[in-house]
Amino acid sequence: MRLGLLFKVSNPEIKALHLTWIAFFLTFYVWFNMAPLASTMIREVSWLTSKELKVFAICNVALTIPARLVVGMLLDKYGPRRVFSVLMVVMAIPTFAFAFGNSFTQLLVSRLILSSVGAGFVVGIHMTALWFKPKDIGFAEGFYAGWGNFGSAAAAITIPSIALSVFGGANGWRYSIAFSGILMMIYGFFYWFAITDGPKGTMLHKPKKVSAMEVSTYADMIKLAIFTVPCVGILSILVWKLGNLGFLSNTGQLICYAVIVIVVIYQIIQVFLVNLPILRAGVPDDDKYNFNQVAALNTTYFCNFGAELAVVSMLPSFFEGTFNLTPAAAGMIAASFAFVNLFARPLGGVLSDTLKGRKRIMLIYMAGITLGFFGMSFITGSWPIALATALTVFVSLFVQGAEGATFAIIPMIKRRITGQISGMAGSYGNVGAVFYLTLLTMVPASQFFLYIAIGAAFSFFFCLIFLKEPQGAFGDEYHMSSVDKKLMEEGGGSMGH
Repeated sequence: MRLGLLFKVSNPEIKALHLTWIAFFLTFYVWFNMAPLASTMIREVSWLTSKELKVFAICNVALTIPARLVVGMLLDKYGPRRVFSVLMVVMAIPTFAFAFGNSFTQLLVSRLILSSVGAGFVVGIHMTALWFKPKDIGFAEGFYAGWGNFGSAAAAITIPSIALSVFGGANGWRYSIAFSGILMMIYGFFYWFAITDGPKGTMLHKPKKVSAMEVSTYADMIKLAIFTVPCVGILSILVWKLGNLGFLSNTGQLICYAVIVIVVIYQIIQVFLVNLPILRAGVPDDDKYNFNQVAALNTTYFCNFGAELAVVSMLPSFFEGTFNLTPAAAGMIAASFAFVNLFARPLGGVLSDTLKGRKRIMLIYMAGITLGFFGMSFITGSWPIALATALTVFVSLFVQGAEGATFAIIPMIKRRITGQISGMAGSYGNVGAVFYLTLLTMVPASQFFLYIAIGAAFSFFFCLIFLKEPQGAFGDEYHMSSVDKKLMEEGGGSMGH
C-alpha cells in the first residue's frame, strides 16, 4: 500500500482510516488534557495541592487497563462503530465533571472514571482490521495508531493556549478541559452515522461468548488464566502508591486489595466457564490457534508501549539534570521521542507488510529496543548532547516501530476474537507503563534504562521461541474457519452497518 493512497479519501477504506484515527486522536486528546494545566490548576484553585495532582495522575491510568479488556469484549459482541461512538459520548460526562469539579472527591472520582477513555485505542484497531486486507493491515494499523496517539502531544501543545488565549481568566483551565470533552462528544455522534463496521456486506465474526477469550487447548486455558492476572493485579501497585501518598488508610488499602483479588478470581473463573465446554466438545483443527501468539505480543507491547509512556514522563528531567539544560531546552529534546511517533509507528507496519516476514520484523525491532536502551544506560553529562539526542531518537524509532509491528500481527491471530486480543495486548502496554513508572521511583535513570533493555531482551527471546508467522499474513482475505462459517449460518455474525 502506497503513502499516496492516504490522500485518496474517495476510497472507502481510506475514508474509514481517517475517520477512525481522528476518533482515537480525540480520545487521547481528552485523556491527556490535565497534565498541561497542572501548574495552572494549582495556581487558580486555592485548596488544590501538588500532592493531590499526583493522585489525579495515578487515577488517570487506573481504569484504563481493565477498561481495555472490557472494551475488547464489547467489540467482539457489538462491533467497533457502536462501541467507539458510545465511548466518546459517555466519556464526555466525566470530562465535564472534572472540568467543573469543586471538591477533591469530585475531581478524584471523575478523573478515575475518565481514565477509561484510554481504551479508545483498542476500538480503532478492530475497526481498521475490518476495513483493510491482511496484505495492507500493518501500514493501516501503524498509521492509525501513530497519528491517533499524537492526540496526547496535541493536548500538551494546544490546551494551555486555549485556556489562556481563548477563555482566559481564573476559570480558563476549566473551559479548556470542557471544550475537549465537547469536541469528543460531537465527534462521537458524528462517528455513529459516518462509518460502518467494514465495507458494505461485511460479516462480523462474533464469538459465542465474550466474557473470556476462547482458546484451543487445555494448556492454553491455563496460560490465559495466568496472563489475565496482571491485567487487574497491577492495580495493586496504584493502591500502594495512593497509600504511600496518604490518600488511602490501611483499611482502605485492604479493601481495595480485596476487591482486586475478587475481580482476578472472577476473571479466572470466566476463563474456565467459557473454555471448558468448548474444549470438551473439541475444537476443529482449522479453528485452532496457539495462545503463545497472544502471549508473545503481550510481552512486546509491555516492553514497547509501556516503556514509551514511562520514558516520555522522565526524559525532560533526565536531560535537564544530566546536561544542566534549561527546562525549555530539555523539553524540546524530550519531545523528539513523542514526535517520532508520527512516522515511526506507521513505518513499523509498512515494513511488516512489505518485507514479507512479520515475525522477523518484530524480532528486529525488539533487538533494536534492547540495544538502544542498553546504550542509554551509559549516558552521562560527559557525552556530547548531540549524541545523546541522536540515541534517544534512535530508540524512539524502534520503540514505536515495534508498536506498529505488534498490531500488524494481532488482527491475524484469530479473526473472531480480534477485539479481545487487542484489548489484552493493549492492557499489557499499560501494565508495562505502571510497572516501569513504579520502577523509576526506586532506581536511578541509568539502571531504569538498563532494566527496560533487559525486559526487551526477554520479549525478543520469547518471540523468537513462541511467535509464529500468522496464517495468510499477506493474503487478500483473512482465514475463516469452519466454526466461523457455522456461526455465520446460525446468525452468530452480523452485517456491518
